[in-house]
Amino acid sequence: MLQRLRERIELTDILMFIAGGLIITLVIVGSYSTLVAGKYNSRQWFDLIVFGIALGGIYALIALGYTLVYGILRMINFAHSEVFMSGPFTAYFLADELAQRGFFDENPIVGLLLVFLLSMTVSTSVAVLLERIAYRPLRYAPRLVPLITAIGASFFLQYFFKGLYGPNIKVYPEIAALRGYWEIGAGFRVQYIQILVIVAAALMMLGLHLFIQNSRVGKAMRAVSEDKATAALMGIDVDRIIVITFMLGGALAGAAGVLYALMFKQVNFIMGFIPGIKAFTSAVLGGIGNVPGAMLGGLFLGVTESLGPSLFLDGLGIPAPYQLKDAIAFTLLVLVLIFRPSGILGERLAEKKA
Repeated sequence: MLQRLRERIELTDILMFIAGGLIITLVIVGSYSTLVAGKYNSRQWFDLIVFGIALGGIYALIALGYTLVYGILRMINFAHSEVFMSGPFTAYFLADELAQRGFFDENPIVGLLLVFLLSMTVSTSVAVLLERIAYRPLRYAPRLVPLITAIGASFFLQYFFKGLYGPNIKVYPEIAALRGYWEIGAGFRVQYIQILVIVAAALMMLGLHLFIQNSRVGKAMRAVSEDKATAALMGIDVDRIIVITFMLGGALAGAAGVLYALMFKQVNFIMGFIPGIKAFTSAVLGGIGNVPGAMLGGLFLGVTESLGPSLFLDGLGIPAPYQLKDAIAFTLLVLVLIFRPSGILGERLAEKKA
C-alpha cells in the first residue's frame, strides 16, 4: 500500500501541499493577531461583510455566464468580460441623459429599469454575435482554437468600444433615491445601493436556477450539456439552445455591469478585465459548469476579498493590506486547485467526460 501511495504522489504534489499548508498557517496566524488586537469593531466587520456580499453577488452574475457556456460547449469564453463591459458602458449615455433631465429625481424606478434594459439588451446582443460569428464556425475545431479566438474577440471588443465611446473614464450619475443608509439598529446600517445590488443579484440568480430546473428550455439545456448528439436525436435544436445560453449569460452580465457601475460609479473600455477574471475565478471555485457552484463561488470570493485584507493581512503587520485584495482572491483559487481541483461543489460533467 505504501508503495502504491509513493507511486501516486510526486514531488510536485508534496511541494504544492507544503505551499498550501504555509498559506493556511499564515491566514490563521494573521486572523488570530487581528482579532486579538481588536483594531476593528463589530460595525466595521459588518460593513465589510455586507460590501463583500454585494460584490460577491456581482461576481456570481458574471460567473454564471462563464459556467453556462462551459457547461454547454466545454469552452471558456474569455470575451465574456467584454460582454459585461459593453452593456453598462453603452447605458452610461442613457443614464447621463436621464440624470441631466431630472428623470431620476421624478421616476427613479422607471429610470433604473430603462438603464438595466438597455445594458442587458446590448450585452445580450454582443454575446449572441460572438456565438454566431466567432464560435459557431469553430464548434468542432480542437479546443485550443476557440480559446484563442475568445482571447482575440476580447481584445477586439475592448478596442472597438474604445474607438466607439472614447478612452476616457465615464462617471455614472448619482441617483438621489440610492443615497443614504438603512439603519438596522445598534449603529449597524446598510447602504441603499448595497441593498439594491444584493436583492437584484439574489432575484436574478434565483430566477435563473428556477428557469434551468423547471422550464422546457432549461431541461433542454441540461440535455445538451450532457450529450449534444443524443439531444439532437431526441429532437432538441442544439444551435437554438446554445444561442439561448449565450443570451442568458449576456443578459446577466449586462445587469451585473449596471450594478457594478452604480456601486463604483465609473465605466470605461477595460472595466471588464478585473471583474471578468474574478468571476472566472468564482466559477472555478464553485466548480466550472455548475450553476449553484458559480453562485456560491462568487459570494465566497466577494466576502473573502472584502474581509481578507483586514482579517488576514492586518495582523501580519503588512502596510496597506487592502492593496493586496487581488492577491488574496487568486491565492484562494490556488488553494482550491490544490486541495479540491473540481471546485467547492464539483464540476458538472457527465461520467464519461470526467
